Amino acid sequence: MNISTKSIRTVLALFVAGTLLLTGCKKDPVEINPTGATATNGYVDNWILNNMRYAYYWADKIPARPDTTQAPRDFFNSILYTYNATTNPNGDRFSWIQESSADLTALLNGQTTTTGMEFDLLPRAQNSTDVVGVVLYVLPGSPADKAGFKRNDVFYSVNGTPLTTTNAGIAYGDGTLTFGMATVQNGALTNTTTTRAVTPVVFQENPIFKDSVYVVGDRKIGYLMYNQFVPGPNGSTTRTYDNQVNTVFGKFKSQGVNELVLDLRYNGGGDVQSSTNLASLLVKGVNGQAKVPFVRKEFNPQLTADILKDPQGGSDYFYNYFSSPANNIGSQLSRMYVLTTERTASASELIINGLRPFMTVNTVGSTSAGKNVGSFTITDDNNSGNRWGMQPIVFRSYNKNNESDYWTGFTPTVSVDEPYGALYPLGDTRDALLAGAISHIRGLTSGGRIGRVNAQTVVGSSLTRKPGGSVITLPQAITHKLLN
Repeated sequence: MNISTKSIRTVLALFVAGTLLLTGCKKDPVEINPTGATATNGYVDNWILNNMRYAYYWADKIPARPDTTQAPRDFFNSILYTYNATTNPNGDRFSWIQESSADLTALLNGQTTTTGMEFDLLPRAQNSTDVVGVVLYVLPGSPADKAGFKRNDVFYSVNGTPLTTTNAGIAYGDGTLTFGMATVQNGALTNTTTTRAVTPVVFQENPIFKDSVYVVGDRKIGYLMYNQFVPGPNGSTTRTYDNQVNTVFGKFKSQGVNELVLDLRYNGGGDVQSSTNLASLLVKGVNGQAKVPFVRKEFNPQLTADILKDPQGGSDYFYNYFSSPANNIGSQLSRMYVLTTERTASASELIINGLRPFMTVNTVGSTSAGKNVGSFTITDDNNSGNRWGMQPIVFRSYNKNNESDYWTGFTPTVSVDEPYGALYPLGDTRDALLAGAISHIRGLTSGGRIGRVNAQTVVGSSLTRKPGGSVITLPQAITHKLLN
């Protein structure tokens, strides 16, 4: 989870000072570079170290004398609390750093340089080194949309080069990309001479991909596919997308929706306040005036102490409370459904964990990512030539009942795999995950697996280039204290 997009948009990402001198964690001063030249590795590494020792959730695990001569990315990775699936499953597998803090900020606000096409890369056949790409979805109005790409399209080459396990990265390339298309008929994959050319552009994604209402017997099923928790466009101070979500729920309420399917299968997270907004539209039996927690955030001891002392922080800062929006449909629901995959993470998982104390939340698909921790963006505003931005884990999240142990993800109530090569349009009731939810709603299944196990191994995905997390805003006074 990452901290608020407001702090990202205003570049008030806490702990940006290049010479960070803090009580109890002082480091040797680092010389500011006033020339605007690129900062040295030593400067950047010390900037990383000072900030991490103050804010990192596992600050007590940072090595005492790390090697500050390394390249910044290598240094950052060297001081993380190492994750191991067997020996340390509670370790850090989500902190990351990016060479351009401006690009990092844009990514977290849904703006990327993209063709607008998200896809998975798969072996063409079992034990084959040949690779094909399967399109998962296409952003409306993007270059890929204008070129005619659709979900379930398959491509086998890029710029005339057939894809293999060793060169598949060319599918993410810059400049004009010409994709060689294949067809799937009766389970057989055949190359064609058809090509489609697209050129990536800077594109702002609206996270609200699709909303619908389906009538199935006496059930009115509201469906929302939501792909990132982003309050508004990059650079905006208006919560445009949150307001659009509110409008969708106004439609659900007026149409008497009594079942809800929330499609978060590709949603890696985002703004915690946007997650709280969505949860408040769904929660059952909560009065927003009563300070009922949706999520509680736990920081390291030093950051906790400083937040408690901050006049703009205090004990309430550790909580995101439910509100009482007019378009809440909780009273119309006895349960809800969330469509999940391994890409469902962080602020998406907050929805599942945060609502379960109040209502039945069924999950349909595959096991979610297991990201019960969050981060905030740290950048350097000291005219030091340091353009790096980092997104370290700084807090762990809990629900109203202090439950947080989903390090390994949420196991689905109904297990369904996406059938590559036979993908229906998103929002189509024949789509495997949506159909699984509807089957459970109708009482045709009580859980377990639906359909065959997808034996295909994903060897790459464009979705790994999209950021996730749970973004929060820091108390302004702490930020100012550190900037001065």
